[in-house]
Amino acid sequence: MEDALVRVVNLCKVYNPGENEVRALDHVDLEIHKGEFVAIIGQSGSGKSTFMNMLGCLDVPTSGKYYLNGTDVSTMKDNDLSVVRNKEIGFIFQGFNLIANLTALENVELPLIYRGIDRKTRRKLAVESLKKVGLEKRMDHKPNEMSGGQQQRVAIARAIAARPPVILADEPTGNLDSASSREIMEILKGMHRSGETLILITHDNGIAAQARRVVRIMDGKIESDTINEEFVEEA
Repeated sequence: MEDALVRVVNLCKVYNPGENEVRALDHVDLEIHKGEFVAIIGQSGSGKSTFMNMLGCLDVPTSGKYYLNGTDVSTMKDNDLSVVRNKEIGFIFQGFNLIANLTALENVELPLIYRGIDRKTRRKLAVESLKKVGLEKRMDHKPNEMSGGQQQRVAIARAIAARPPVILADEPTGNLDSASSREIMEILKGMHRSGETLILITHDNGIAAQARRVVRIMDGKIESDTINEEFVEEA
């Protein structure tokens, strides 16, 4: 088997070291390979948000190693981590994080500017990714002219435009009604079918059950790591 895209070895995150310490992550090991669709599920306080911050290179562990796409990122400084985040990870957040005075197209283009991609290529990638999420008719609309589900689709387009190796979705349906949630999950499943590597962070069993593999986290440890037998690889 090829090297894991994400490999976490003996990862710990400790807050307030000493007698009142909190072990948000407690000796976690995990491997995720290219093309996997993994849900990481846990209740509030389980350590899943801390784990998301580690996987997304938004924070560094107290101890242990994290290899992302073959590179040890666990001891990197902030500047280096921001470069890794920009190149290796596409983020989808619960709150969309769109810029209000920019159109859908401009929102998707923005991270590509930071990557130094020329204007013509940038426009082409942004248009392609908006088409993939079914928003070709909404490219010139600003966030306040779109529904929550449409805004989240713009956020997905922004995450995939630069074709990063890993897509990290943090509670991507958390702010949406049930119909929009279903739409977003269908888009994510479609991305998995086209070969994207997806890591979905959620507290919702119903959302987690739609992933190919489910990792449960509790008290900072991985409680179970199972393949979803009911997962359907639709054409």
